[in-house]
Amino acid sequence: MHSLLKRQLNKYLPESLSGDASLNELFEAIGKSYEHYDDKLTMLQRATAISSDELFEANRELEKEAARQKKVLNSLENALALLQTNFKEQEVPKNIVDSDFDAEKLARQIGELAQQASTMSAEKDKLLKNLASQNESLNSYAHVVSHDLKSPIRNISALITWINEDEKETLSEQSKQNLSLALQNLEKMDKLITGILKHATLQNKNTSNVIFELEEVLSDVQQNIYVPNNVHFQFPEHLPKLFYDRYKIEQLFMNLMTNAVKATETKKVGTVRVDFKDKGDQWYFAVADNGKGIPEKHQSDIFEMFNKLEDEAMATGIGLALVKKIVMLYEGNIWVESIEGMGTTFHFTLKKQKL
Repeated sequence: MHSLLKRQLNKYLPESLSGDASLNELFEAIGKSYEHYDDKLTMLQRATAISSDELFEANRELEKEAARQKKVLNSLENALALLQTNFKEQEVPKNIVDSDFDAEKLARQIGELAQQASTMSAEKDKLLKNLASQNESLNSYAHVVSHDLKSPIRNISALITWINEDEKETLSEQSKQNLSLALQNLEKMDKLITGILKHATLQNKNTSNVIFELEEVLSDVQQNIYVPNNVHFQFPEHLPKLFYDRYKIEQLFMNLMTNAVKATETKKVGTVRVDFKDKGDQWYFAVADNGKGIPEKHQSDIFEMFNKLEDEAMATGIGLALVKKIVMLYEGNIWVESIEGMGTTFHFTLKKQKL
């Protein structure tokens, strides 16, 4: 038995029992119970420390897992909100991550919405294919109709010209006027068919965007349209380079500039001005004239098919509709400002195309 322990026990024994040999067995038993106490205490402390470390690490892992699960639930909530916004069927719960949250119900709901989205996507693809096929058929039909209509028009025009030449000595003045009027109407019909064909097939033209100088386009337009001596063009000194389908841009400016020339041809001094501004992701353009202007009551519908700015015999009412379609193709906007007797300005924007 440890001497210090034995001394401590003897300290509290009565004098009558001190040194009693019969207590030796008791002392031995007590001594055995304290054998390896320090080692056992150390082991117990170590085991306690290990258990505490393990619990700490386990708690950290649980916290990480809880955070991960919360992120997953938040992602599911956002996905569900996005799907429900697209389908506009029901509202998303304000606090979807709570004690009553049903993950299975959420997963089931997202699965149903995803299935609907997949079905709608397949239907959309089918509709797009059908639309592409119909557009191709309409494009072919427009060309066929154009050819079938233009052939007899040109034949009639040729016959009238021959009659006029062969019978010019015998035809009365009234008959000559009637034949001239017939030729004018045939020419108008030919222009109308050409305009409709351009409008119908504009989006389907297989031409790629190219870089070109706007100055060259405006110069070509100026040379290809009739410009009376009293009408003058004004262009900025430094016109930009553009990246579009040049044919479409040329058609756009040709129609606007032709209308401007017609509006100013009766003026003593007619002016047609083209302006532009670089607005970041868009180009802004304006074609202005000092002509007779457009009555306010007609300004709201001038971009519709067959609506004419004026009651002119040879006008087709397609030019501004074609202009609007080109602007819309390039995700732009077009509007008009006009005061009768003072002039008209057509404003339009075109979204810049990526090189």
